[in-house]
Amino acid sequence: MVKSRRVQVLLILVVLSFLLIHFLPCSNNAHMEGKPSPVHILILSSWRSGSSFTGQIFSQHPSVFYLMEPAWHVWVKMYQNSAKVLHMAVRDLVRSVFLCDMSVFDAYMSSRKKKSDLFQWETSRALCSPPACDSFSRSDIITAGNCKTICGKYPFSKVEEACKTYSHVAIKEVRFFDLKVLYPLLTDPSLNLKIIHLVRDPRAVFRSRENTMADLKRDSNIVVGSQKTKGEMGPYNTMQVICKSHVEIYKAGSQSAPSFLKDRYLLVRYEDIVRDPLARAAQMYRFAELHFTPELQKWVHNITHGKGHGAQAFDIGSRDALRVSQAWRKTLPFQKIEKVQNVCKDAMDLLGYRLVQSEEEQKNMSLDLLFAQNSS
Repeated sequence: MVKSRRVQVLLILVVLSFLLIHFLPCSNNAHMEGKPSPVHILILSSWRSGSSFTGQIFSQHPSVFYLMEPAWHVWVKMYQNSAKVLHMAVRDLVRSVFLCDMSVFDAYMSSRKKKSDLFQWETSRALCSPPACDSFSRSDIITAGNCKTICGKYPFSKVEEACKTYSHVAIKEVRFFDLKVLYPLLTDPSLNLKIIHLVRDPRAVFRSRENTMADLKRDSNIVVGSQKTKGEMGPYNTMQVICKSHVEIYKAGSQSAPSFLKDRYLLVRYEDIVRDPLARAAQMYRFAELHFTPELQKWVHNITHGKGHGAQAFDIGSRDALRVSQAWRKTLPFQKIEKVQNVCKDAMDLLGYRLVQSEEEQKNMSLDLLFAQNSS
């Protein structure tokens, strides 16, 4: 009888041990998996390439915390250095932002900083809605103008507080010239990083840069050095570096990509976005694991099918995006087109932009023919 009871007790202990070992950890895992790890999206581009608009496609999504060019603060503080030297500082800042650790800005901003001291903070819908600002709903489409007027008074601590409440963190950056610099972020187990590489026709970029030359002077000096920005060839020297970086980034991301880049690099041409905004926005959202809501579909359509001419260089407003993207064909002299094509030929060939061979061809080439090598 005693022996039988001992057997029963042992059996009960065995069963309890089994349950403790196998079921409690599963329960803990289930709890941990209840909140999926954030998705991190880096929109990698260069100045005047449509990246501000592309950034807004992500910023306006209610699941996304977005910052526009946070590395601006690094370049302003350390402007005496070259872009290559600043790569590491920029990478470290971007990593911290992805992890919602905003203490990284302490090195570049005043200790008495406010949310409104953050570069282009008003372009982030997440910083214009709760908990960063109580004046709008998180589901609202919010313009930078409205946000700047109402939401600037909140403390800087709200930036980190807001970041931690989103499932996606997106950053738009124009200050990386080498994809390999980002490999440590792509292999970092604390990050789930996806890269959208946005490119634009170099001739359109050149024309836009001409219109904003004074605003881009400091950046150009950092890219090529102050001596190489001077004289007639100055703008072309900068374009040559930018185009070369796009070639190297594309090759590293697609042609000779390491295994950890599989399904984490997406090349997008700005011209393809403005030709079919809904399809390209849907493609980018799928890549970023985001749902394309009816409200966002309506916003994307309206902002790309307006009557505006894009006169305000750094503003994102409703415009005829396709027509604006091709303005260089009517306003850029053929002599300049030839020079841009010469310094950017490798990038144009690789990314599918057709060269214009003469002034006559420039005037008469149809839009479809210009994109003949550029379709996807």
